[in-house]
Amino acid sequence: MLSTILILLLILLLIGSLPNWGYSADWGYGPGGAVGAVLAVVIVLALLGRI
Repeated sequence: MLSTILILLLILLLIGSLPNWGYSADWGYGPGGAVGAVLAVVIVLALLGRI
């Protein structure tokens, strides 16, 4: 249950940090890459049953 909520939250953060949106156009791909990396780690941990 916790891992599902965490994955959904990280997906929403990833979508919000992409530079397509007006408020994040000057950020570049750094925040999206960082959130994507965290999302990948959480998905792997959830699949392994560690979360």
